[in-house]
Amino acid sequence: MLSENTLSFLSKLKKNNNKEWFDKNRSLYEDAKQDFENLVEQLIATIGKDDEEISLLKPKDCTFRINRDIRFSKDKTPYKTNMGAYIVRGGKKSVCAGYYFHCEPGKSFVGGGLWMPQPAELKKVRQEIDYCWDEFKGIVQNKKFKSVYTDLSRDAEYTLAKIPRDYDKDNPAAEYLKLKSLVGLHNVADNDITSKALVKKLGDAFTTLKPVIDFINRSIE
Repeated sequence: MLSENTLSFLSKLKKNNNKEWFDKNRSLYEDAKQDFENLVEQLIATIGKDDEEISLLKPKDCTFRINRDIRFSKDKTPYKTNMGAYIVRGGKKSVCAGYYFHCEPGKSFVGGGLWMPQPAELKKVRQEIDYCWDEFKGIVQNKKFKSVYTDLSRDAEYTLAKIPRDYDKDNPAAEYLKLKSLVGLHNVADNDITSKALVKKLGDAFTTLKPVIDFINRSIE
């Protein structure tokens, strides 16, 4: 579970997203950061039971800085209003698929997969989906998977309008071959964030996603 103080800090930061306020309240940030890292450590241990490479990770390998990169953004607010962790073999900069938890008051979610990969990795995954369509279809149409994630995300921003030119338009996997990101997402309510059952809830969601993660990583490796 996360402390209510962590959600409170993020809510206050959203209303006061400036360096002056942040510096005055740095102790609140440090407490929230430690609270989140404690949770990530538990999640690493949970996932690591079935993946030795992940069991070797530390929270710092998975968590993201609170500072935003504003160099090329019209939005110049300096801080993120969420805390996120990408738990993946090799650490958060890895090209592999992994597990993600996003904590933001009213907008938290759990899930993972492969987010906006480079062309070389995406090409490998598309080829594997095409070659092993029956296997992949069985994974994403699994009753448990559908009950948690419904399907992989079809956000229009990360989906091609047409199937890639290497594939026939009548390919049965067409809707998945159009994806530029292959991720499953499941919303998490604020009262779940502060519940003692949080680690189990997130762990169950990660376990449900694992066949997708394994399929993608097999494709890349």
